[in-house]
Amino acid sequence: MVERRAIPGGSVFEERIGYARAVVDGDRVHVSGTTGFDYTTMTIADGVVEQAEQCLRNIEAALTEAGCTFADVVRVRYLLPEREDFEPCWPVLRRCFGEVRPAATMMVCGLADPRMRIEIEVDARRVTA
Repeated sequence: MVERRAIPGGSVFEERIGYARAVVDGDRVHVSGTTGFDYTTMTIADGVVEQAEQCLRNIEAALTEAGCTFADVVRVRYLLPEREDFEPCWPVLRRCFGEVRPAATMMVCGLADPRMRIEIEVDARRVTA
């Protein structure tokens, strides 16, 4: 039987809305759209670069619990309310994905909270024995 397991991330939004930070489905790991909130304090920085860094820390925690690293990411989606906020994030994003080179999409759209300036979603494939 294929393993299917939810990985909580500690966000109050997960409980309120009814989703998991990530889902392991066999060798695939789907990480929900993740924002720059520090889920231990439920605070968020004002700057988009700082938010991107926190997004990646949150994603890394979910990937680690799923048995993955950024090297296993095959798809990344960036969602931003303002297109001009994307380029300042490139150096931060490149640190995680520059060598991995996953498929990527950037979309301009509204986010759930006006303080959110970036949301990142990833899909990864676990190496299984």
